[in-house]
Amino acid sequence: MSALDRALALIDAANAADPTHVEGRPAATLYGERMTAELARLVPDASAVLQIAARGQHVERWLLPRADFPEGKEGYLAWRREQGRRHADRVAGLMAAAGFGPADCARAGVLLRKEGIKRDAEVQALEDVICFVFLRWYFAGFAEQRDDIVAIVAKTARKMSAEARARVLAEFALPETLADAVLSAG
Repeated sequence: MSALDRALALIDAANAADPTHVEGRPAATLYGERMTAELARLVPDASAVLQIAARGQHVERWLLPRADFPEGKEGYLAWRREQGRRHADRVAGLMAAAGFGPADCARAGVLLRKEGIKRDAEVQALEDVICFVFLRWYFAGFAEQRDDIVAIVAKTARKMSAEARARVLAEFALPETLADAVLSAG
C-alpha cells in the first residue's frame, strides 16, 4: 500500500466515527469521498498532497461544533479558522503516520488553512473543489433553510477561480438570480 493510500485510509478511519449519518453512512466519510471524486474530475493530475487535503477537508469536523462559538459572522469566522487549523494539524499527523515527510505535511496544512487562495494554484484548486461539492451535494438542502441564498452564492463564487465559475454556469442549471450572482463575482 502506498503512503497516499495509507493516508486516505487513516482519514477514512477517523471520519468513520462521525455520529451523523447520511444515506446510512458517516457524514464525514461521505463528504471526503465526494471531495475525492470531484477532485479527480476537476483536477485529474492532482498531487498526492492535494488529494489528501481534499479527503481530509472536514476530518473529524463534528468534534468542534459550531454551537461552541458565538452567534453571528465573527463567531462563524472564528469557528471556521479553528476548524481549518484543527483539520491541518490532524491531517498532518495522519500523513506522518502514513509515511509522509515534514514538508508534505506542512504543505497539506497550507492547503487546508487556505493560505494563498487566489495566489497558490493548489489552494485555489482545493477551494474550487469545495465549492463544487457544496453546489452538487449540499446546496439544495442548504438553500431551503436560508433567505440570503443569493448573497451566499455570490460569496461562494468569489472564492472560486474564473475557470471554476465558468464550469459552474455550464454544469449546473441555476436559476437566473443565482447565475447572475456567479457572473457578478468575477
